[in-house]
Amino acid sequence: MSRPALYIVNGITLYRIVVVPLLLLLILRREWDVWRWFLAASFLTDAIDGYLARKYKVISRAGAILDSIGDDLTVLVAIIGLLVFDPSFLRRELLAVILLIFLYCVQLTTALVKYGRPTSFHTWLAKAAAVLQGTFLILYFFVPRMPQAFFVSTAVLTGLDLIEETVMILLLPNWEPDIRGIAEALKNRSRRKKTNAGGQ
Repeated sequence: MSRPALYIVNGITLYRIVVVPLLLLLILRREWDVWRWFLAASFLTDAIDGYLARKYKVISRAGAILDSIGDDLTVLVAIIGLLVFDPSFLRRELLAVILLIFLYCVQLTTALVKYGRPTSFHTWLAKAAAVLQGTFLILYFFVPRMPQAFFVSTAVLTGLDLIEETVMILLLPNWEPDIRGIAEALKNRSRRKKTNAGGQ
């Protein structure tokens, strides 16, 4: 593992966490023009650090945890900005927002109870949902009108991702990063059972 590459990747990931207070301050000051560009940069770093981590093979547990924290904080601050920028959005999409918050709380609580920490699965569904979330939340502040279908597809994919991750938590006895989906989780569980049975 290349140490310089690891530091660069983790540094890019850390940017998303460090910039959150600035984004919150810009929301309070209603400086939307500056805010939206910093938000776009945060979402862009998510794509960059993931690509560099895979290219230079510097994936680590600490990096996976940092990446998940950075992702969650970026989406959270983007949603806060959206609700402050356009309070009517919450009234229009209240049911979907409540459902997604509920699914997220179930997933996070299940992980904390079972593993003592949030998950860092980075499933294919999670990656697809993150792309849609980032695209939707960025474009909302850059284009005059967003199609309703874009939000619906983002909400549906995000909900499916949270359900899949909750099921995976129930399947996997120990915390593991970078599990691509339920099929891989089942395979890992089966392999572990065979290993334990062979060791007895």
